[in-house]
Amino acid sequence: MKKIYFLLSFIFLSLSSCTSDDIGPPGPPGPQGPEGEPGVNILGQTFEIEAIDFQYFQDTGTHEVIIGIPSEIEVLDSDAILVYRLEISDGVEAWSLIPQNYFLNQGIIQYVYNHTVNDVQIIIDGDFDLSTLSTDFTQDQIFRFVVVPSNFATTTGVDVSNFNAVMSALRIQESEIPQLELK
Repeated sequence: MKKIYFLLSFIFLSLSSCTSDDIGPPGPPGPQGPEGEPGVNILGQTFEIEAIDFQYFQDTGTHEVIIGIPSEIEVLDSDAILVYRLEISDGVEAWSLIPQNYFLNQGIIQYVYNHTVNDVQIIIDGDFDLSTLSTDFTQDQIFRFVVVPSNFATTTGVDVSNFNAVMSALRIQESEIPQLELK
């Protein structure tokens, strides 16, 4: 036991007796390490279209509109486009992610969409005769479109149903959202 105590004491004293004066000049830098994992590089783009009027198509029984992607917005084949519809209730604005269901006295309607790199098609579908649908749902609608990499939600963990969370993750301010006219 005395030998172990002596050995531990010797090691402790040896290590604690070093001072900064005993340290020599720094050596040459070591070789460059391997490249790290690629970081998350998110380039989000957004735009708003106001006063969208849907057209009713009797052959499909749906209301539809096609929005051309503005030339200043770059959409890659691998990108996703999130579409939000403005709802105003008691003077409070809220952006709802599409698809969105509405339960009306006549039945249920749903805003849905699909997109290419050139345009976004928004469709109002329902389980009743949509030719009678109120213009509150078909005229002067305002939508925001957010173009993100397809893996945006999985790499950032952001709740894409929350428009403000998406804008925060993309570091886009409200004042930076271009308001474009439908052509």
